[in-house]
Amino acid sequence: MSNRAMLAAIAGVGVVNGLHIDHVPTWRQLLFVVLAVAAYLHGRYRPARHDWVLLTAAAVPAVVHLVPDVWRGAGALMALGLFVVLPWLAGRFRRQQAELVSAGRERVARLEREQELVAEHARLRERARIAADMHDSLGHELALIALRAGALELATGMTKPNQEAAAALRASAVTATDRLRRTVGMLREAASTSTEPPDESVEDLVERARAAGMTVDLRHEGQRAALAPTVDRAVHRVVQESLTNAARHAPGADVVVQVRQTADEVSVTVQDRGVHAPPAPSRGGSGLAGLRERVRLLGGTLHAEPSDGGFAVTARIPHRRTDGEARR
Repeated sequence: MSNRAMLAAIAGVGVVNGLHIDHVPTWRQLLFVVLAVAAYLHGRYRPARHDWVLLTAAAVPAVVHLVPDVWRGAGALMALGLFVVLPWLAGRFRRQQAELVSAGRERVARLEREQELVAEHARLRERARIAADMHDSLGHELALIALRAGALELATGMTKPNQEAAAALRASAVTATDRLRRTVGMLREAASTSTEPPDESVEDLVERARAAGMTVDLRHEGQRAALAPTVDRAVHRVVQESLTNAARHAPGADVVVQVRQTADEVSVTVQDRGVHAPPAPSRGGSGLAGLRERVRLLGGTLHAEPSDGGFAVTARIPHRRTDGEARR
């Protein structure tokens, strides 16, 4: 039996049982109780569409009985209202209340899941930031250590054991750099980039490379206006990664760093005179692949290719774009 047919049967029995209410035997009194319980359970657990239409239709016979016998029709309407409609409304109210409670619990659970996702995303971003800092700082420092060890290995007056020790130190630094890159590739997100300003300027970066034994010539052309933090960070990273690759792949080569700034863009070119194969892109967004993506997000371009017997990295970055435009 369908829900609507069940409700129609309950309402019909209620109207019939309400006739001749002046004489209600025990079994009819018990029937009123059964009707009230059935109407409540129907409203609570068996919802149906257009229930009000059924209850209104069930009241029609009672209204018809009002014409020949007012007392009999009024008794039928009273029985329908007290023992069917009111319990049914109570059950319906209880069902709606339970649905609201269930919806509230689901909303709370959904909000908790969303908070967990936000926290997990924050952890991933922090992990990517730490990985980027490790790559930017430790990778560069290890490359300079390898460069210093290489200079010691070739220095005059060094005994053979000392030269062997310097060679072993250089090999260890190169191995540590490669392991660091692999670790960073597992830690950082593929598309994560750091927008924090660098802790040092390009001039300081070049001076540290010179102190490590690298021959670097820094040239500035055009304006010297302050750059946006994202652009300044990108310029610093281009120079740092290019010097690191030059120290690893072309030790002892002369390197020229040229920074040219105009009203609309800043271009950075880092070129060495050593013969070596192009550096292979690293996993996880580090190396030249990560630089190319960083520059692309800022609306610029990056090219890395052999040039004049060496290798050159050239980046062009517009610096009048806002951060919102750069993210589009």
